[in-house]
Amino acid sequence: MFDFLDSGRYDVLGAFWVTVQLALYSAIGSLIWGTVLAGMRVSPVPLMRAFGTAYVNLVRNTPLTVIIVGCSLGLYQTLAITLGGEGFDGIGFRLAVLGLVAYTGTFVCEALRSGINTVPVGQAEAARALGLSFFQVLTLIVLPQAFRSVVAPLANVLIALTKNTTVAAAIGVAEAAALMKTMIENEADALFAVFSVIAFGFIVLTLPMGLVLGWLSKRVAVKR
Repeated sequence: MFDFLDSGRYDVLGAFWVTVQLALYSAIGSLIWGTVLAGMRVSPVPLMRAFGTAYVNLVRNTPLTVIIVGCSLGLYQTLAITLGGEGFDGIGFRLAVLGLVAYTGTFVCEALRSGINTVPVGQAEAARALGLSFFQVLTLIVLPQAFRSVVAPLANVLIALTKNTTVAAAIGVAEAAALMKTMIENEADALFAVFSVIAFGFIVLTLPMGLVLGWLSKRVAVKR
């Protein structure tokens, strides 16, 4: 049933390694970009609040496939922007990371904004009374507590991001979903076995992540 795994025709581990790299780079970028967006959404500057709100509502409600294919068609094929990548695989990988960061950052932003709302207003007012600027209040007082409050929601976002990396196959990135497509085309009689292998791979990636971050959320939860 799983004889195709011994044929040497399919690099399953290599494909999942690409998936892991996609998820890792996109997670780091999404956390950074989502934090910046959250800062914009609670900023006292109306223009920044308007930009943050418009960006989150627009991108969050746009299908991820459209965003990633748009990055490939718009940035690379139209504007010849390669993001420093070389070759089809390298450029496609970086464009996929860009699309995933642009999309997932909106969900990180909203999760973080909900955490900011759990911080008592009096703490920010006291910090401002001491002479701290908005940036200092946000980074020193509010965000550290907000992150501790939203570890569990962020875990869900990161698990969803890992599964969303399969969309990168739409622009030719050789990750797990792209390999599954090839395997199905060549191993039509082992369809369920192929699905089982790919599904098991994603379970191995996401289940430990959920358990570790669930444990971490209990350890760092803010007691009020």
